[in-house]
Amino acid sequence: MNVLLFDYGTGNLHSLGKALELQGARVRTGTAVEAADALVLPGVGAFGAAAARLAAHRYAVRDAVAAGLPVLGICLGMQLLLDGSAEGEGSGLGLVPGSVRRLVAGRVPHMGWNVVRAATNHGPGEPLLRGIDGERFYFANSFAADPADPAAVTATVTHDGDGFPAAIRWGSAAGVQFHPEKSGAAGLRLLRNFLEVCR
Repeated sequence: MNVLLFDYGTGNLHSLGKALELQGARVRTGTAVEAADALVLPGVGAFGAAAARLAAHRYAVRDAVAAGLPVLGICLGMQLLLDGSAEGEGSGLGLVPGSVRRLVAGRVPHMGWNVVRAATNHGPGEPLLRGIDGERFYFANSFAADPADPAAVTATVTHDGDGFPAAIRWGSAAGVQFHPEKSGAAGLRLLRNFLEVCR
């Protein structure tokens, strides 16, 4: 499985790449989506800066995903799957209709471990969460996805009174707001599930 770890100038590429390799993936870092079996958008940084760096590749990524390339967005990478964000200027990929809102929790940012629950209205369930529904994952976010269609929400989390999507899916585009590469065994299982879905 050849996984492209998309490099739009954010951090955390090394630890995420190593976590994917531990699950059997061959990981390449770059921006060319050709010859990739799957695409992972990493998750550290600000929306505006990442959107600006992503702009030149926006249509190539959209076309590849429309042709069936599986994509997993992580934290900021998940937010970039949507149309835009209250955090900053610029356009996301528009793969999941909706936008990104600021958390209204009493404590922002949301930093630390939290329980993720599969959405009850999502039919057969999200394959990324197979075997790990109800587990704790590591979050570091001040903003949250707000999909236009509630059916895009595959898992939820609540932080200090604010409930928001922990995972979303729209076709072959999926995202998680938490960091699986920092979430121990449950996070590695999620990455393994992603690779199994891709296969």
